[in-house]
Amino acid sequence: MINLTINGQACQADEGVNILEAARQNHITIPSLCYLRGIHAVGACRICMVEVEGSRVPMAACLTPVREGMAVLTNTQKLREYRKVLFELMLSDHSMDCLSCKRNQNCEFQALGRQLGVETSRFPGKRSEYHVDSSVAITRDMSKCILCRRCVTACGNIQQACVLGAQNRGFDTEISPAMELPIGEVNCAYCGQCTVVCPVGALKETDATAEVWKAIDAPSKRTVVQVAPAVRVAIGEAFGLEPGARVTGKLAAALRRLGFDDIFDTNFTADLTIIEEGTELLGRVKAALTGGEATLPMITSCSPGWIKFVEHAYPEQLDHLSTCKSPHTMLGALAKSFYADSIRVKPEDMYVVSVMPCTAKKFEISRNEMQNDGNMNVDAVLTTRELAEMIKTAGIDFNALPDEDFDNPLGLSTGAADIFGLTGGVMEAALRTVYELVTGRELPFENLHVTPIVGLDQVKEAALTITDPLPGYAFLNGVEVKVAVTSGLAGARKLMEQVAKGESPYHFIEVMGCPGGCITGGGQPRSQDPDVRVKRQRGLYTEDEQKTLRKSHENPFITKLYEDFLGQANGHKSHELLHTHYVPRGEFNELR
Repeated sequence: MINLTINGQACQADEGVNILEAARQNHITIPSLCYLRGIHAVGACRICMVEVEGSRVPMAACLTPVREGMAVLTNTQKLREYRKVLFELMLSDHSMDCLSCKRNQNCEFQALGRQLGVETSRFPGKRSEYHVDSSVAITRDMSKCILCRRCVTACGNIQQACVLGAQNRGFDTEISPAMELPIGEVNCAYCGQCTVVCPVGALKETDATAEVWKAIDAPSKRTVVQVAPAVRVAIGEAFGLEPGARVTGKLAAALRRLGFDDIFDTNFTADLTIIEEGTELLGRVKAALTGGEATLPMITSCSPGWIKFVEHAYPEQLDHLSTCKSPHTMLGALAKSFYADSIRVKPEDMYVVSVMPCTAKKFEISRNEMQNDGNMNVDAVLTTRELAEMIKTAGIDFNALPDEDFDNPLGLSTGAADIFGLTGGVMEAALRTVYELVTGRELPFENLHVTPIVGLDQVKEAALTITDPLPGYAFLNGVEVKVAVTSGLAGARKLMEQVAKGESPYHFIEVMGCPGGCITGGGQPRSQDPDVRVKRQRGLYTEDEQKTLRKSHENPFITKLYEDFLGQANGHKSHELLHTHYVPRGEFNELR
């Protein structure tokens, strides 16, 4: 521990931390704006400047490590005036349309102004000429950008996608793709991690709420809504609840009160994905072990951000991807076929809405591959943040809602589907089913959790040796099945380099586009809680553990769906509705 004084108060701090963190450890707040703990410390905003004894000039607290005996002042008149001037200079080139901005009352720049006691700028003058760049998934409003460069770090350092950067210099500086190209014309994966870290309204999801309200109000439309697993442990934060609070029942109730006709659960088709993907995996492994042709490792395809990334970065390796659609597009396809037939509604009169923790899903539904018979599988995607906004707009007291159930037949799910929302969850769900179908025994891990792939490490791996398989699976006897899990595009790149070189030792790989999985997707509520990922993860594991049915093949509605409609897993009907293909892309967003 380091001994120092802050504002005359004797303090201790961990060795190696910066002054900003040392102050926080001692319950002293230093104003800051661009800093993100453990992620982004570049001193771009200079708001956290402090006076250090022996230094001639103020120093950035986020960049200055503590040292033994250091004496720091954080709240002198000189510093207060200095911060106000810096803030007003940023404000002088800001649009200040707070009342119409979606970040109003949830804007870090606005909150800093209140903290510093600044309401307007004393520095009128020329303003930068900025524009709004809107893609199908992400919208950039550079009139609100404060050049903090958080998004650059999230894109370049965390995801290693390197799509965003500072272009030009001085007053003409703009954060954008290279050559100031629109974001829809470059190799952006639309993961949305930039929208999560942006402190203002400069980066956000492209709004879909107006179109969804229009569909709800249209008498001719049958509106179907579905909810991803990660939403149920995050949306409560928008209503003052703790991260990880499980609000599944209230969520179903809120959607019903918004006016949707059918309230379904994406978890249903998460279970279906396990049956289809597990069958596909067994087919590939059998072919590989018996002298046939098969592409291994097989890699999951549930994350559209990861899919677009691999289309750009590793287009020659697309055969490794599972052909399964993502669960929400599967449900859309079933809603407009199986369900539409059962209630005698034309598919074109159905409007399917997916509530997702993800911005990339907005791009996914626009793909030509996600259609059947000329109908889009899903018509609109709302992020968790957008749904929370709609609930508030409708005047619904979310916390006072009773717990209600999703509608059937597309609303029942097992615990295996719940953990689809976190890194390692799809793999664990697959192993629970595939191992039991092959051996007749439950997965040999405590409480069905595959311990080696639980947690938030970037790359995780596990191995299972198959012994005494059931008749029909003798080809697997004695085989050590090796699997790997990663989340975030930086981790995906590590595993894909092995695949590209022909050095991958795995049979099956799970990739999620966002670090930690869907629980920290680009459309989730923005949180200042440093433990938000752990809390949301714990919420989904608890949701799983408290269910009676915890393996996808135990879902009775899945069994009935195959009996009444799909036929066999990976059969003709399944491939027609539930499977797809992907396309190689160039350096920008053009198809090869």
